Amino acid sequence: MATLSFNPTKFRDQKASIPYKPISNFTSFSQPTKISCTSTPHNLSTSPLKTSSKCSKRHRFQLINSVSESSISSPVEEAETIEEDDKVEDDPTAEMSFLDPGTEPENITEWELDFCSRPILDIRGKKIWELVVCDDSLSLQYTKYFPNNVINSVTLKNAIVAICDDLGVPLPEKIRFFRSQLQTIITKACKELGIKPIPSKRCLSLLLWLEERYETIYTRHPGFQKGAKPLMVLDNPFPMELPENLFGERWAFVQLPFSAVREEVSTLEKKFAFGASLDLDLLGIDIDEEILIPGLAVASSRAKPLAAWMNGLEVCSIEADTARASLLLSVGLSTRYIYATYKKTPVTTQETEAWEAAKKACGGLHFLAIQEDLDSDDCVGFWLLLDLPPPPV
Repeated sequence: MATLSFNPTKFRDQKASIPYKPISNFTSFSQPTKISCTSTPHNLSTSPLKTSSKCSKRHRFQLINSVSESSISSPVEEAETIEEDDKVEDDPTAEMSFLDPGTEPENITEWELDFCSRPILDIRGKKIWELVVCDDSLSLQYTKYFPNNVINSVTLKNAIVAICDDLGVPLPEKIRFFRSQLQTIITKACKELGIKPIPSKRCLSLLLWLEERYETIYTRHPGFQKGAKPLMVLDNPFPMELPENLFGERWAFVQLPFSAVREEVSTLEKKFAFGASLDLDLLGIDIDEEILIPGLAVASSRAKPLAAWMNGLEVCSIEADTARASLLLSVGLSTRYIYATYKKTPVTTQETEAWEAAKKACGGLHFLAIQEDLDSDDCVGFWLLLDLPPPPV
């Protein structure tokens, strides 16, 4: 049974050393710009993906100890303060400025940022904009509303500086953001402050927080407009041909027990030169140890250079497109590559659909492994991926 709670839950530290278990023979590359299948895959009746487990998602970000500007400006007696804090926490119009007291400020070097309109109208009947900032561990959380007539790079730059002043944290080294429409504003503000802007959909903490805020804050705001569509829809561009430097030689669908996936994540920095993990404790991903997590293994005689190129791409997810008999690799902000192709038959379609179904049964959790040989237990690069739907705002 697999469940995704997205709560800061701690797992037991269990060691696991289990090699990748191939579940297909999609292994041949025929052209330098496509990963092609020329061999026959195993029938899923003899090598099935486990897709029967159900998965539910509940996003619960505990916004405790949040402080609004109004609570700072109006000192009251202790009993009244406690009562007021409870009201602020429940007040959907309140802004928050929070830094975990147990966190060293200088250790927060990367932020995730969204600066966009919300389905909320102000007293002028105009959509309110909101700045939402956090780090990947949610040790830093900040929100602030803005009228729509002050949205520019100067406002954003000043707000970034204000966050640092309010919370006593240094300017971050990097800021990730996921909306292509705001790339110009965010990039300009960041560069003027000497911050590296990173367009990337690997803003998982931010995306989940926005979903939580929609359910618990925006829908309760007095200006909420039910049915309002997001002003900025996320891009889903037509996939492009894979660049030659990202080409591998063989590939296969693989699967790992969740316990082994956690072990790979825990040893990522020691064991692999390249890759990216997810904070499974923060996300509170609660999956049975034996549940098999689907992945894609890519082998190449130039595995290290291949992994190095992949490492700079902000790898987001892998998606099966059975209509086009291909696997699509999403990287960065709005780039999709045709990462793998195969000969379309009823058998290959069935196996690819099963791989995608297994990914959905695990709440979108999957992985990409780059190896020198598919039969090896060692990886040169390992990326843990989570395929999330776009936020409702």
